[in-house]
Amino acid sequence: MASSTAIRELQRDLEDKANDLSKLQKDIAKNHQVRKKYTVQLGENELVLKELDLLNEGANVYKLIGPVLVKQDLAEANANVRKRIDYISAELKRLDATLQDLEEKQNSKKDAILKLQQRIQSLQAGKAKA
Repeated sequence: MASSTAIRELQRDLEDKANDLSKLQKDIAKNHQVRKKYTVQLGENELVLKELDLLNEGANVYKLIGPVLVKQDLAEANANVRKRIDYISAELKRLDATLQDLEEKQNSKKDAILKLQQRIQSLQAGKAKA
């Protein structure tokens, strides 16, 4: 009787850990989506920066603000794009660090689940022999 109670408790613990693992996997998927979005934005901004570098000093640069194109200084436009690239790069680094942390947590949960499954199997095997 005591072993069946222990098995039930271990199975409950196993379900909790499986739910935690599922949450971690969802967080990892969300992180990948956000990272993909930032990677696309980084590529677009780098392309804009290359285009701005091709322009002459006196060239007209316009910025779209709502439905209106507003004239902008070339140096200011360059600085804005560089700031955006720096910000996106910093966010990508932060997301990478978060992803690494989530993956480490995921691996430890998987190990804990595997150990629990082995304990349950050994208890059930011991119960079957008795």
